[in-house]
Amino acid sequence: MKAEIITIGDEILIGQIVDTNSQWISTKLNQIGVSVYQISSIQDDKQHILNALKEAQDRADIVFITGGLGPTKDDITKHTITEYFKDILVLNQEVVSHIEQLFKTYNIPFSEMNRLQGMMPSKALYLKNDIGTAPGMWFLENKTIFISMPGVPNEMKNLMRKYVLPKIQDEFNLPHIIHKTVMTYGQGESVVSQRISDFENNLPPFIKLAYLPNYGRVRLRLTAKGDNKNILESTLEDLLKQLYQLIPDIISGLDETGTIENKVGKLLKERNQTICSAESITGGRIAANLVEIPGASSYFKGSIVAYSAELKQKLLNVSKNIIDKYSLVSKEVAEQMAINVREKLQTDYAISVTGNAGPSKDHNDKSIGLVYITIASKNGVLTNEFNFGQPREKVIKRTVNKALELLSIEILKN
Repeated sequence: MKAEIITIGDEILIGQIVDTNSQWISTKLNQIGVSVYQISSIQDDKQHILNALKEAQDRADIVFITGGLGPTKDDITKHTITEYFKDILVLNQEVVSHIEQLFKTYNIPFSEMNRLQGMMPSKALYLKNDIGTAPGMWFLENKTIFISMPGVPNEMKNLMRKYVLPKIQDEFNLPHIIHKTVMTYGQGESVVSQRISDFENNLPPFIKLAYLPNYGRVRLRLTAKGDNKNILESTLEDLLKQLYQLIPDIISGLDETGTIENKVGKLLKERNQTICSAESITGGRIAANLVEIPGASSYFKGSIVAYSAELKQKLLNVSKNIIDKYSLVSKEVAEQMAINVREKLQTDYAISVTGNAGPSKDHNDKSIGLVYITIASKNGVLTNEFNFGQPREKVIKRTVNKALELLSIEILKN
């Protein structure tokens, strides 16, 4: 079954809000075997809405519409949908009674404008909005289903969970769609692709592989689609085993629990060891990534974010002579940061990072993108130099990911 999502609202198109509704709807539809083929965001404009509905009807089996169902004059979706279906608006007393009861509960005056929200197209099946005033509506037009819902996220989600998704599952025989995502780190998309080229070329026709790259990390998403769930699951398990055999050195795990942060945390827990960080260029992001993992308090002791030369000297005891001689962006400064923060916080491992993320060279002559990462432990000090290029955000993200990658390698060595 092919689905299309249309979100209506000028606030989306001018960047005032982010369209999270489409992402959420897509996720839930995928879980029940409905494939979303297109997502569109359009203006609160009558002709634009009419055009979008016609185009979607030509492409999709089911069309989801969110937004534009409020009581004010700028919310024109219901009237436009009524026109599209060559229908008329009639008063639905069930909607009016629900709104009156809702307002009574919250001690809100009920007005004629609120009563008008009870006007619905006569062809629409009413979907009760338990937590809001704008009703959901289900239409069937020339074998295409149209579902109109309010744009308020919690209202839309409640309608989807309680009424829309169960009704779709009851009325249609849907295929199974199963995803497995392998988390890799340390190598770029092209390198990973080369390493698993034969694997990819020999995938069964009902399996698709997608590469989802992000600075220093690549997610490999395997998607199986078909009617026999057991065959899909067993095939995916076999393919996962093959991937683990082909690229074991760069796999950190499956799905979001298989991130490099999770891998580091698991390794430290298994060894009953601890970690801290001293951050300059990353401004605390290494620490933030580590503490996102539940249970991080058992192995992460803390971080010192020392962005300026003064704080590097004051909080991390970095020698002024070293800074003057080698500059803030140097191997020597990175090593003193790691050694001293480890001693100060009494941990098994310490990460330090210093570099120049740009856009200017500031007070040193080091090139933009130059980064030093040091891992300090009882077994010694390891420093790596990198140039992560530009722009600024790329440099910072790659620094965080590479630092955690190097840490995991060091833990496994010891």
